[in-house]
Amino acid sequence: MRIILQQEVTGLGKVGDQVTVKAGFGRNYLLPQGMATLASEKNIAEFEARRGELEKASAEVLANAKKRAKKLEDLIVVIKAQAGDEGKLFGSIGPKDIALAVSDKGVPIEKKEVIMSEGPLRQLGEFTLNLKLHSEVIVPLKIKVESESSR
Repeated sequence: MRIILQQEVTGLGKVGDQVTVKAGFGRNYLLPQGMATLASEKNIAEFEARRGELEKASAEVLANAKKRAKKLEDLIVVIKAQAGDEGKLFGSIGPKDIALAVSDKGVPIEKKEVIMSEGPLRQLGEFTLNLKLHSEVIVPLKIKVESESSR
């Protein structure tokens, strides 16, 4: 299936690229989400007329991501959690918990932007995770997990 990308899609292309994807991926994901349109002659002509507008919107999204990254540069997020005597957490800290903690610090992020390549946090201590705010903007974030109980 040949499509025209309406917005940047990681691993596929940038705004305006004409790419070939498997029919199911295009029909079930890209087209319903508004990320792409079919590459017919009519759609190609319409896209060329709107190219500047779409590229401007894409540039604004990138600029916004860079602005948010600047705010996150030196941020250290402290998360309190219940833990046993050996430092193991009762439960775990996942992307949703981290997104809430960062958002509480004044920089709104979504849980899908939190990259936890080693899985959820299950120990007390300091960790460095990456936040993927845009395909071109990845920011390291320091997380400090501390025990709730003060002995």
